[in-house]
Amino acid sequence: MRVPLIAGNWKMHLTLTEAAELAAAVARVAEASPDREVLIAPPFTALAAVKAVAGSRLLLAGQNVCWEEKGAFTGEISPLMLREAGCRMALVGHSERRHLFHEDNRMVNRRLRGAMAHGLIPILCIGETLAERDSGRTLETLEKQVREGLDEVELVDPAKLVVAYEPVWAIGTGKTAGPAQAQEAHHFVRRLLAGLYEKNIAAGVRILYGGSVNAANVDEIMAQADVDGALVGGASLSAESFERIIRFN
Repeated sequence: MRVPLIAGNWKMHLTLTEAAELAAAVARVAEASPDREVLIAPPFTALAAVKAVAGSRLLLAGQNVCWEEKGAFTGEISPLMLREAGCRMALVGHSERRHLFHEDNRMVNRRLRGAMAHGLIPILCIGETLAERDSGRTLETLEKQVREGLDEVELVDPAKLVVAYEPVWAIGTGKTAGPAQAQEAHHFVRRLLAGLYEKNIAAGVRILYGGSVNAANVDEIMAQADVDGALVGGASLSAESFERIIRFN
């Protein structure tokens, strides 16, 4: 059985004090929600402050990760640094990294393999732009991102990988893919994974939905058969709204 995972990506928000206060509030909800996992990805500068109040059930993730342990990589953060800071997971390939900072599938793959090589669970973010959806290329885009993102990646334990489907046109816009659209994409990704790995591996990998997830739409989204959780942006910056998402029905 796939345990639901609710992940909050705080992006470039919150001071150290604000981050610690929000993390403490989310940790209390996580402790009271034993049937699901809760994760937050604070800014790198806030990881230490958040770790101090995270408790035993609140998981931490890096918002990105380098493929090297150390070296002359100004502005990067290594998987060993993230692990030392208390992280168990790391986002790779988020649309903002792809489109604002021009990270291609090859770089995403390097980051993903670097994370896995050092015991971090990567959350591989994929998703189509509005132009790609309007031109009927959604599934083509997702297949390319999955295949190239997982190139040369062996997977024998489905718990060691998370995929997050985030249609780019829905991130921060207030628009969401309809439940049927989300299910179609998630089911397609799971079929891709079954082709790359064994069927039982694909059946165990958690696939999250992201893109303007909020308290009003989370129940409907989470009701879909192949949706195993949510990657939440803006709504994770409020303890009240994020709690409602964590407590989806």
